[in-house]
Amino acid sequence: MVLEKINVQQVQHMINQFAGENIFIHLETTNGAYASHKDESFFSSGAYIRNAEICYEHGKIVGSGPYRVGLKMPFGWVYAEGLTHFEIDEQDSLLLAGLDFEGKLAVALQLSKTPFN
Repeated sequence: MVLEKINVQQVQHMINQFAGENIFIHLETTNGAYASHKDESFFSSGAYIRNAEICYEHGKIVGSGPYRVGLKMPFGWVYAEGLTHFEIDEQDSLLLAGLDFEGKLAVALQLSKTPFN
């Protein structure tokens, strides 16, 4: 995976291309859940959903960095914030990540026409 700093125009273009289609989503947040055993006083939390099939009406990337992405569905929203990097992979999936000040993953939002492995 080769992540680049977010290019708003490229990311918005990909968000627009997925609108109105049934796609698969991966959304994950973590504030250190994988390493919470190192400091028992640290409260760890996170969220994870993978290969949920959604169809959104429209989506938007906003902010000046870190960025926010919202995907409007007929019945609600999918929302991720703190996004800093992106990649468009060989299957034309959009991979967005938010890396903290140490370069560790804090949030991931991925959109694809095919399920994630």
